[in-house]
Amino acid sequence: MRKYFGTDGIRGRANGVITPELALKVGQAAGLVFQRGDHRHRVVIGKDTRLSGYMIETALVAGFTSVGMDVLLLGPMPTPAVAMLTRSMRADIGVMISASHNPFEDNGIKIFGPDGFKLSDDVEREIERLIDSNLQTKLAGAGELGRAKRIESVHARYIEFAKRTLPRNLTLDGLRVVVDCANGAAYRVAPETLWELGAEVIAIGTEPDGFNINRDVGSTAPEALVAKVRELRADIGIALDGDADRVLVVDEKGQRVDGDQLMAVVARSWQEDQRLSKNGIVATIMSNLGLERYLGGLGLGMVRTAVGDRYVLEHMREHGYNLGGEQSGHIIMSDYATTGDGLVAALQLLSVVQRQQRPVSEVCHCFDPLPQVLKNVRYGAGGEPLRQDSVVTAIEGARQRLGEGGRLVIRPSGTEPVIRVMAEGDDRDLVVQVVDDVVEALRKVAA
Repeated sequence: MRKYFGTDGIRGRANGVITPELALKVGQAAGLVFQRGDHRHRVVIGKDTRLSGYMIETALVAGFTSVGMDVLLLGPMPTPAVAMLTRSMRADIGVMISASHNPFEDNGIKIFGPDGFKLSDDVEREIERLIDSNLQTKLAGAGELGRAKRIESVHARYIEFAKRTLPRNLTLDGLRVVVDCANGAAYRVAPETLWELGAEVIAIGTEPDGFNINRDVGSTAPEALVAKVRELRADIGIALDGDADRVLVVDEKGQRVDGDQLMAVVARSWQEDQRLSKNGIVATIMSNLGLERYLGGLGLGMVRTAVGDRYVLEHMREHGYNLGGEQSGHIIMSDYATTGDGLVAALQLLSVVQRQQRPVSEVCHCFDPLPQVLKNVRYGAGGEPLRQDSVVTAIEGARQRLGEGGRLVIRPSGTEPVIRVMAEGDDRDLVVQVVDDVVEALRKVAA
């Protein structure tokens, strides 16, 4: 178990878990870990639009400069843009200050290595060890302190990068696009990218005030996007989350399209263009069985990993896949990016729509999802309900009832004392009953 890092960096309540003291030490520890060689070391720091970003950014700058690293401040930028710029600007580290889709009260610190990828568990453990050590003895001398400056041209660099992921002669002319930027990190770059590609753009969630990130907007609250698409009879709605590493799409009818359908569209398109590096994709245990069956019908495989885009990416890198993602909308295309990129994923979908000249509702309805039911059971801290005999028996019985035509996934949350129970299969009534039985067994021992 790691003390500070979770599945996606360090995250928690601003000025509660994520304090200036912690951010200072993270900057010092990460800076020390990535000082390799005798060149001037540099770190790029981006953030989303939370009020606490100013506090955390300033503390990180103090930490990095105190160990001799120069700091380039990017301002509000999507997480995938920070990862891309870390490589592009030959930085030794990239840092994104964001709590993704969480409310404004939370914040987090995500760190990328010089290759633009998230850190391995071993590197995170080394940073944690240094955080808890006596860092005072490792600070730079007065003449070796780092400098900090703001970089103004990075928005244009990311926009050009995103546009280059499409074929040179493809435009979005004739498309009316509603884009919801969640009052977050992509509030400038996403509308500009779509407009420069030729789309008619209606942007919402582009007035951040420090408090309204993800509030009733974005990929986790798409109701505003659905309403706007229907009101304006738009061709598509695109919702990003607070740091723009995930995407949710709404078709011209106002129906939501999740990450599973997006992966199906891109996988089929890339297969036809012979762009898949392996004969399949990587998804998580939460992706719908309908996706797996659909890909199988195309002659493509699907490997499942634990929940979390880092686990998807690790498997992709280790085994040579170039497409993977999560049902939640983290779509990873390693030909372009080293992390999930909501805008680039949306552009790949739009390129298929433009080439096929078909409505989004037709392009994105690749398969009928199997009935899938998910329920959460909270338990007391320190308890181990999954080890209880009655729960083990209930889970085994549920699996037998579902048979080979269904799936049962039981997983403890990585951030809170909650066990998630998910089942899917062709028979909805059976799926509901199976989940209810397991949940009831868990609640009895949790009580």
